[in-house]
Amino acid sequence: MRWACILLPQLALDGVLRGHPTPDAPLALVTGTPQRRMLRALNPAARALGLRPGQSLTSAHAMTRDFAMAEYDSADIERWHRFLAAWAYRFSSQVSLFYPRALLLEVQSSFGLFGPWPQFEARLRSELAELGFRHRIVAAPNPAAARMLANAHDGLAVTDQAELHLILGQLPVDRAGWSREVATAFGRMGLRSVRQVMALPRETLAKRFPADVLRHLDTLLGVRPLALGCYTPPDEFDVRIELNFEVESHQALLFPLRRLTSDLAAYLAGRDSGVQRFTLHLEHRDRVDTQVSVGLLSAEREAAMLFELARGRLEQIQVPAPVRGFRLVARDLPAFMPERRELFDERPQQSVPWEQLRERLRARLGDDAVHGLSAQADHRPECAWRMESDSRSAPLLPGSLRPGWLLREPVPLRETTPRILAGPERIESGWWDGGDVRRDYYLVETRNGQRAWVYRSVDGSGPLWLHGWFA
Repeated sequence: MRWACILLPQLALDGVLRGHPTPDAPLALVTGTPQRRMLRALNPAARALGLRPGQSLTSAHAMTRDFAMAEYDSADIERWHRFLAAWAYRFSSQVSLFYPRALLLEVQSSFGLFGPWPQFEARLRSELAELGFRHRIVAAPNPAAARMLANAHDGLAVTDQAELHLILGQLPVDRAGWSREVATAFGRMGLRSVRQVMALPRETLAKRFPADVLRHLDTLLGVRPLALGCYTPPDEFDVRIELNFEVESHQALLFPLRRLTSDLAAYLAGRDSGVQRFTLHLEHRDRVDTQVSVGLLSAEREAAMLFELARGRLEQIQVPAPVRGFRLVARDLPAFMPERRELFDERPQQSVPWEQLRERLRARLGDDAVHGLSAQADHRPECAWRMESDSRSAPLLPGSLRPGWLLREPVPLRETTPRILAGPERIESGWWDGGDVRRDYYLVETRNGQRAWVYRSVDGSGPLWLHGWFA
C-alpha cells in the first residue's frame, strides 16, 4: 500500500483568507488573553511589514498599524480540517484525520482511476490551490512515515522499504514525531538523526526511554501498523462565512457566494452525490435571517452551475438590511447521475445541456416563467396538452401526427387550393363536457412550401381552418 500525507501548515490563516475580500492585504491572526494579545499567524504581506509570529500585539502596533486582524479560532481549524477531509474523500475511501492539520489518504488503490502518482499528485495540488489552501504532499509506504517526512519534505514519493529506511535515517530527531523531551534527550546523547537512533541496540532504548519511543520507531518503519479511524462524510452541508463589514449590495455578496458554492461542489464530489435544494441565509444584526431557497428540478454538483443558479435567485430579492454573515445549508442530497455525452464534442464551448439552460432560466426569470409540456388523454388538439413545472411528460397518442406549433385559436386558411399530403383524420370528441368537436384534419402544403395542419367540419361545408404549423 502507499499512503499520501497532505500537510496544511497554515490551515487557520488560509481558512480566514478564503473569505477575506482582500487576501493580499496584511493580515494577522491574534490569540491570547485580553491583557496579553499576541500574533499567532501572518500572511506574507504582514511578514513584509516586519511582523513575526509570537510577537505581542502591543509591540506590533508600535511598529505599524497597517494590518488587519482576525481571531485565531481553534473551532474554525477543526471545521476546515473536516471540510478538506470531505474533499479528499472523492479520491480515496480511506481518509484519516489522525494527525492535526494533516490528511492521510490511502492512494495505491486509486491509481487505476486517477493515474500514476505524479499525475494524481498534480491533481491534488491543483484542486488544493483552487480551494485556497497551502500544502505539502509526501507519499510513503505507511501513513506514519508519510506524515513525519512531510515535516521536512514536499513532493517526496517513497516507493519501497529500502528507500524508506534510507530517507527516514536522514530525518532529524526533532522532526520525527517524538516528544520534545525525548528529542532533547537524544540531542544530549549526541543523536541528531533517526539513523543514529536506529543504530542503537533496542534493549538500550527500552531501558532509557518510555515504551512509546520504540513503538513510534517501529510505526515509522512499517513494522507496527498504525490504527487509524477513517473519515465518514456528514449527511448535510452547512458552512458559514462571517463578513468583515456589513454588506448592502448584491455585488458584494457574490464573492462569499462563489466561495460557498465552490465548497459545496467539492463536498458533493467527495460524497459522489448532487444537490437538489439548498438555502442561503443572509444574517443581519437586529432582525431574522433572510432566506433564499434555491431549488433544482434535477440533482447538480458543478460549481459554476450552482453559483449561477444561486446568483440568479439572490439578485431577485431586495436585501432588507445590511448583511453580516453568509451561510449555505444543503440537506437534499440525492444520488448524482452524470450526463451522457458524445466522445467527441464538436462545439463544447457553445453547447449548453438542456438541464443547465432550464435551471438558469428558472433562476433568472422565476419558477413560474419556465414550463414543460405534458400530454393529456384527449383527442381534441387544444385539450391534449398542459403546462407542467418540470420536464416530465406523458407520451403522445400512438401514430398521431401533430404539428410543433399549435395556434391558440384556429384561423381561416388564406390559401384556397393547398396541396393535400395526408388526411382526413376525423376527430369527434368532447360531447361530455360541452366542448363537442367534429372535424376532419388534413396535412397540406402551401404554395411557398410550408406544411400546415388544417381542418373543416365533417359535413364538408365551410372553409379550411388553420390549426397549426409543422417545422
